[in-house]
Amino acid sequence: MDQQHKKPILIWLYAGALLIFTMVIVGGITRLTHSGLSMVEWKLIMGTIPPLSEADWQDTFAKYQAFPEYEQINSEFTLEDFKGIFWWEYLHRMIGRLLGLVFIFPFLFFLWKKWLDPTLKKQLLLMFFLGGFQGFLGWFMVASGLVDNPSVSHYRLAAHLITATILLGYIFWVIFGLHEKEESPALPKKIGSVAKLLLGLVLLQIVYGAFVAGLKAGFVFNTFPKMGDSWFPIAITTLEPLWKNFTEGLAGVQFIHRYLAFAVVGVVGWLWALCSRQELGTAQKQGLWLIIGMVLIQFSLGVSTLLLGVPILIAVLHQAGAMLLLISVVHFLNGLRQS
Repeated sequence: MDQQHKKPILIWLYAGALLIFTMVIVGGITRLTHSGLSMVEWKLIMGTIPPLSEADWQDTFAKYQAFPEYEQINSEFTLEDFKGIFWWEYLHRMIGRLLGLVFIFPFLFFLWKKWLDPTLKKQLLLMFFLGGFQGFLGWFMVASGLVDNPSVSHYRLAAHLITATILLGYIFWVIFGLHEKEESPALPKKIGSVAKLLLGLVLLQIVYGAFVAGLKAGFVFNTFPKMGDSWFPIAITTLEPLWKNFTEGLAGVQFIHRYLAFAVVGVVGWLWALCSRQELGTAQKQGLWLIIGMVLIQFSLGVSTLLLGVPILIAVLHQAGAMLLLISVVHFLNGLRQS
């Protein structure tokens, strides 16, 4: 690819990645403020226009009042209370619409100018597919909370979050691949294998973070390192069959999320030990220390979120930290030259 064309493409991809990161953060705030079910209609075009008059607000509020969340949880809400949750969900959806525009129009321009090589075209088409699927999952998730039980399915929440996470990680994989790389020493295949294991564990941990959020499992056992007085409380085995405790039980899901965090830290330590015996290039060293720094920050934020009873600011920083840790692992993997 022509170096002159690469710069605007990189700026475009960075802008898209920043919007996805922002959308994940606003999505976390939307969930933590219980705002996700405030918009009960899904209108792609008309949904861009918020209520503009008192009559519009009353009409929108009346539609919300017809659904289970108002009837079962927020029946004491006034119009002003409703506005407080409406704006977060509205902002979340508007960022999604903006994201679509930011991706499609520059893509068509670059395509018309013939700046995209065949490999990059395929990568961008995969991004579009993941982005469209992400939008569908957002609707699918919200729909689960508009009938009977006013709570979105934690499985659908996890699917929505992990798709956004994979999309963000993939965009950065493409970005890092477009950057010029310094010549780096070849490293043993084992280092690459451990880094891939770390990537898998981080993705699984993000899924369980969504389970914890969806089930509100962060509000039980707010102690550390033990869960209450035990490492293995009886509460993690109360559901039958046993496996349900670790996908639907509050204590069981938090248990897995806790111990996956220890596993992630352990694998980062293993990666560091392997790399410490090798001569690393500058970029490889930076990538490794970025992972180490992010995992320590992320672990601390997770513990703080738990001990403080899930305060919104710390919880949102914890979610942001998960995205940054993922990006740091993608950066390290992209810079590997294996022997």
